[in-house]
Amino acid sequence: MTHLRGPLFALLAAALFGLSPPLAKPLIGQSNPQLLAGLLYLGSGLGLGTVLLGRRLFSPHRPTRAHVAGRDWLWLAGAIAFGGVVAPVLLMTGLARTAAATASLLLNLEGVFTALLAWFLFREGVNRRIVLGFALIVLGSIVLSWTTGAGFSLSPAALLIVAACACWGLDNNLTRKVAQADAFSTAALKGIAAGVVNVSLALATGAHLPAGPSLGAALALGFVSYGLSLVCFIVALRHVGAARTGAYFSTAPFLGALIAAHFSANTSPRKSGSLARSWPRASGCT
Repeated sequence: MTHLRGPLFALLAAALFGLSPPLAKPLIGQSNPQLLAGLLYLGSGLGLGTVLLGRRLFSPHRPTRAHVAGRDWLWLAGAIAFGGVVAPVLLMTGLARTAAATASLLLNLEGVFTALLAWFLFREGVNRRIVLGFALIVLGSIVLSWTTGAGFSLSPAALLIVAACACWGLDNNLTRKVAQADAFSTAALKGIAAGVVNVSLALATGAHLPAGPSLGAALALGFVSYGLSLVCFIVALRHVGAARTGAYFSTAPFLGALIAAHFSANTSPRKSGSLARSWPRASGCT
């Protein structure tokens, strides 16, 4: 079963992250995109910090992995900058002008960028089956972007999502460098740092915090879809490397597309304005 640990954690990370585009979409109208990105990461950091505190209080003698130290801080700083600050802002800005299902499927490109950087920049081994799989992903993304009568085209909003995927691809490879450290501690540090930076910048430029229910929903979604997903992703990186983890993680957008389709089918235009208020109750938040 040990050889299945990496793939299973990668698939779990994908399932958790796949929740974010369709469930964050209703919240975009309630707050600035950069502020929402910051709140998602802040929820991730605060939630994982609570888990770490509980682990220390109730299992003080539980063996844990070493924390990030020495030159590894440079890798983590780069991962935070690209994956925790730049990428989520690009995604939320693009998502505001793109259908949630399309955005979810375009996020497949994160795995492609992860693998390309792993192979050509970080010198990981190449597997033919993974290459074929990613070729099919790129083909699918082209189909998504095909406009009848105009051929292949990407809107500016879609290009922002593609740019976010590129940033996350670099982030994944940089995080691979610190994957041997404690996953909860690494993910919590990343969440707190990215959250504080994005929220501070958004508030400094005139953004306002959303109402209580939407604020709670954003923090809760961040904990599950960013925080716990990143913990699982780091464990997968530890076992199978960046390229293979990216391949398994490419299943995430399909879950997101299914959730988005469910929302579209059950939400009329008249009801869409109240979706952000109803979502916290539907997701179990109070």
